[in-house]
Amino acid sequence: MPLRFFTAGESHGPCLLGILEGMPAGLPLTEEDLLRDLRRRQLGYGRGGRMKIEADQAEILSGVAHGRTTGGPIGLRIENKDWPNWKDKDLPPLTVPRPGHADLTGYWKYGHRDLRLALERASARETAMRVAVGGICKRLLAEFGMTIASQVLQIGPVRATPGDLTDPAVVERAEASALRTPDAEAEQRMREAILEAKRQGQTLGGVFEVVVSNVIPGLGSYVHWDRKLDGRLAQAVMSIPAIKAVAIGDGFTIGESLGTYAHDGMRLVDGRLVRLSNRAGGLEGGVTNGQPLVVRAVMKPISTTPTPQPSVDLATGENVPSQYQRSDVCAVPAAGVVAEAMVAFVLADAFLEKFGGDSLEEIRPRVQAYLAALPYWSPARL
Repeated sequence: MPLRFFTAGESHGPCLLGILEGMPAGLPLTEEDLLRDLRRRQLGYGRGGRMKIEADQAEILSGVAHGRTTGGPIGLRIENKDWPNWKDKDLPPLTVPRPGHADLTGYWKYGHRDLRLALERASARETAMRVAVGGICKRLLAEFGMTIASQVLQIGPVRATPGDLTDPAVVERAEASALRTPDAEAEQRMREAILEAKRQGQTLGGVFEVVVSNVIPGLGSYVHWDRKLDGRLAQAVMSIPAIKAVAIGDGFTIGESLGTYAHDGMRLVDGRLVRLSNRAGGLEGGVTNGQPLVVRAVMKPISTTPTPQPSVDLATGENVPSQYQRSDVCAVPAAGVVAEAMVAFVLADAFLEKFGGDSLEEIRPRVQAYLAALPYWSPARL
């Protein structure tokens, strides 16, 4: 059975709910395992007032017993601590759509006359549950040596020098940064750009990168279009609110190169096949090639801007300015954490697709046998 998950809940409803189905039995898992990434999602210079209210923690409702998964669906709940502040408010219908949000499309698609019914579900608040689900998938991947990290490459016009996220010391520096970049000089300029945008009543987007280290080769497939891992990853990351472009490896710039400079040559070193570069981002033909998996994405500036934008009151037909709802100035570092979760889910799904099994006890020897039989592959991977 493929791995799949569902979420439910609204931004200012009582809670978020999640169900993850298909996780094998025997995986060590506690609520504490999910807490770190939920906290990381809430951090970052430029976040708004909502993050001062919430203290996200995922409660495991089912699918785990005595600290290990049972093989049954894993049920999760995250409380919305802002719910008591909203549940008794008698708010007039919201009829002025904000450009860039799902307000107008929800009005047309579902017939909502109060646009809050669209914005509540379309809100990025839902991604808190994705992070919890992704945390479970990370635990599975970690059992087989695969680790995931992210960094911010750009905020507005400010670019950072990328660090090597396969190096734990670089990951540690990025995690210590409020903007998740190991480039301290760029971080300061990013802070200044965010502060200036805030002064102007504006918001900022940027670019982030997710890297998976120690990836097992052979995950994904090229035999059908919908099994290609690069396509599956692109769809998953693009589904995050405000993401407008996704690239694998050097995909944003590779079109500028000549053919012999665009690909990753290989050599045999001590009987092991090594690559001279990783421009492909760890995928060839929609299949992992054993190199680090690299996914980059562009996040647009957040649509809710303190400075009004031109809009229309759908109740009266009048041209009016958009109304400001509480929002972040910049959430690129948080989006990187959400993308880690989505990448983890897709990769865990491809991993289980490849090796099958209802428990870790079944899966582990299959992985070991597969890697031991790979020609020119490093035995240190076992």
